Amino acid sequence: MSTRMGVAAPSERRAELERRYPEWVPRAIHEWFETVADESPSRDFVVTDDRTISYEEMSRWVEEVAAGLMASGVGFGDHVAVLMANHPEIIALKYALSKVGAVFVPLNYGSSADDISYILRQSESTFLVTMSEYKGTDYLAMLDRIAPGWDSGQLPCSDLPALQSVIQLDTGGTLRAGAARFEDLSQHGSRLPPDSRRAGPDDISIIFYTSGTTGRPKGVMWTHDQDARVGFGGALSRAFGTHWRVLSALPLFHAFANNEVLNAAMFAHGAVIPRLSFDPDDIFTSIERHQPNELVTVPTMIVALCEESRSAPSHDGSLVGLMCAGATAPVWLWERAIALLGVREVTTGYGMTETGGGQVMSRPENGVDHVASTVGRIKYAGVAGLLDRGGLVAEMRVVDPTTGEELPEGSAGELISRGPTNARGYWNKPEETAETFRNGWVHTGDLGKMLPGDVVVLTGRKKELIRSGGENYAPKEVEDLLTSHPAISQAFVVGVPDVKWGEIGCAWLVLRDGFEVSEEEINALCRENLAGFKRPRQVRFISSELLPRTPTGKIQKFKLSAMADTNA
Repeated sequence: MSTRMGVAAPSERRAELERRYPEWVPRAIHEWFETVADESPSRDFVVTDDRTISYEEMSRWVEEVAAGLMASGVGFGDHVAVLMANHPEIIALKYALSKVGAVFVPLNYGSSADDISYILRQSESTFLVTMSEYKGTDYLAMLDRIAPGWDSGQLPCSDLPALQSVIQLDTGGTLRAGAARFEDLSQHGSRLPPDSRRAGPDDISIIFYTSGTTGRPKGVMWTHDQDARVGFGGALSRAFGTHWRVLSALPLFHAFANNEVLNAAMFAHGAVIPRLSFDPDDIFTSIERHQPNELVTVPTMIVALCEESRSAPSHDGSLVGLMCAGATAPVWLWERAIALLGVREVTTGYGMTETGGGQVMSRPENGVDHVASTVGRIKYAGVAGLLDRGGLVAEMRVVDPTTGEELPEGSAGELISRGPTNARGYWNKPEETAETFRNGWVHTGDLGKMLPGDVVVLTGRKKELIRSGGENYAPKEVEDLLTSHPAISQAFVVGVPDVKWGEIGCAWLVLRDGFEVSEEEINALCRENLAGFKRPRQVRFISSELLPRTPTGKIQKFKLSAMADTNA
């Protein structure tokens, strides 16, 4: 049975995808791409406003870039850092590095020079591929501060002893005459030497540096097979149709977009429509121009879209799905997004880089109440999942955060996860690896509970627990109460040091457009519904634009805590 407007029901689309992949054969990630390219050479793969690249065209480009990288000295096992926004080149580089057997180390282009220097040094990257400019930041000038003389043969240097060479991509500004250019890589030939060593499914494919919601980033090591399985599970759980087109402004240097945009679309023989940055008007225009089947976002993006004054984008019914993950979104926000965008299916998810990104995901059939109250069910990956668990991509449990004792279904505690998408650990961080990866289980640090049907509900972060007057509580309960007020769009409760209580709660509130609320009203709401130790002792109002975020939209609560403490 099909839905209206000619789009098959999720069950039909999922069944078709499973027929296409009757068994799982572990491969390097570029081999998965080549398999799809051989089967759908003329189909669109990367769509931008300026160009559309087919699978066949991307395959040729990848081969040329791989040959150029090898001719430039990149070898098997080398770590190659990539500092790039959502240009098509970052996609070509991912697959080209896989072909060479090198490790892709994507960097956050919003990082400070100090953080970029730290990651280049800590990751032991031997090559850096960087865009020249992005949104007013001159990355070549930043390199001058990090590695003076990088463009005149003075690498490696004392601060970056592993870095041998920098390759610059022309994205504006002034290029350096003495440094290699990305555009020249394809001139070295189009084929790799036949005897070159190739990557296997269990080799390291990517080192993702965590987004830093709690401090210094750590490099999370993924294998090729892990990278592929989690993306396939995303396509299967969300029931991607053949040639599904996915639009997103999430940065491809992050696991979220890597999995749920790029990899998921590839397994559906579909197309990615990457935007260089998030802007509500650009998203609306892109929907109208490129007619995607799904939009992938985070809640802060949905809030901005719903608050945009322009009319809803027009499409021919192609926009079927909205995926929004990274934080909980209330029912009213989902309902406004559905009405605005005209979508029929909504999904959410949960994960962390250490577990391969999204190991939990709702299904399109679940509906609004499900995605507003849970983060979904353990992701279904079919043949790429645990066959003894019905094809689920992971096994999850809830344990006591202190003792590690397993808790019964419905009890709140720390979520732990194991399965084929778990990372190999942190690069050169043995103590941190031992703390997080224990006996095959990733201890997530997230608090939640498991409900029947492998459904997961988040209740907070272990590190975000607030201890006030000897009592612990999770901020999420308070945040949910505050966002139930009609004037409040977003609420973030953080702990602030206090001499008397140890910690007190500070509530940072973002108001909905056209609404007002007083601090007295907030205090009254909390007195009526919360125990005394859970009531915020400070209430602060902030605009959405001023919230400290990671590039994927996650709120950096440790920065809100510092802001509250400074302003106390």
